[in-house]
Amino acid sequence: MLSEHQLLTKFEQVQLPQLNDYLAKRLAKSSAQPVLAQSMTYSVMAGGKRLRPLLILAVVQSAGLVLDDDVLAVAGSLELLHTYSLIHDDLPAMDNDDLRRGMPTNHVKFGAGVATLAGDGLLTLAFDWLSTTSLSAEKRIQLVRALANAAGPAGMIAGQTDDILGVDQNYDLAELKQLHQRKTGALIHYAVEAGCLLTDMSATQKNALLRFADAFGLAFQIFDDINDVVGDETKLGKHLHVDEAQHKNTYPALLGLDGAYAALKTAITTGRQALDELPSDDWKLLASFFSYFDTDGE
Repeated sequence: MLSEHQLLTKFEQVQLPQLNDYLAKRLAKSSAQPVLAQSMTYSVMAGGKRLRPLLILAVVQSAGLVLDDDVLAVAGSLELLHTYSLIHDDLPAMDNDDLRRGMPTNHVKFGAGVATLAGDGLLTLAFDWLSTTSLSAEKRIQLVRALANAAGPAGMIAGQTDDILGVDQNYDLAELKQLHQRKTGALIHYAVEAGCLLTDMSATQKNALLRFADAFGLAFQIFDDINDVVGDETKLGKHLHVDEAQHKNTYPALLGLDGAYAALKTAITTGRQALDELPSDDWKLLASFFSYFDTDGE
């Protein structure tokens, strides 16, 4: 029997090349402006875990459906939107980072103006991809609405704003969870929600999967905060101790490193319990996503 890490690795080995090929081919036709197209493609194809689109693919595959071009378009559109958020997050007016995925950030390579427009282009292109699939009009509207809600001023953008306004303030645990539920968790919630919309699953199944998604999103953020303190810069492809230098609210800052590890374990347990409500053999692939979090170093 495969371990969770092996199961996830096997899934990635099959799906990542297909997803990356799909992204590269469609991006090549994305813009009539060559520098803009180059800037957009630079950040999308710079690598990364592709965690969010892989979650969509995993839900659809676990439900027994074929991963066709429509599913790849939905998954790819989420990666476009996520990449836009990274480009903008790295800008001088935001976090002013010069390294992302082990490469110079978009504004370092292309300038802040072009980088901003590349992010804008990816944001709008994401909705173009969603709206031009061969899915039913009802499904397309549901997906567009769900993504707009997750990424917009009720979701990710609200979380980014909380993050900026929280500098030099001390959020309590409830405020910190709300910040990250929006900033990081909203797109992860959407990834699983999109998979549910594509598969027409029951309300009971969807409820359990969305509780898994929210727990996974929280675990992902806590793990990211921990890595900013004790991670390997070479492996992460970005600078460490950025949150501390910018006086941001994080789980290690609020709870201490041991407390952050404990919160990570609790989030993982909550997510696993949600999946346990589903037929276990059908959803082992989603459980394998928890292998992203290596807590051996605590």
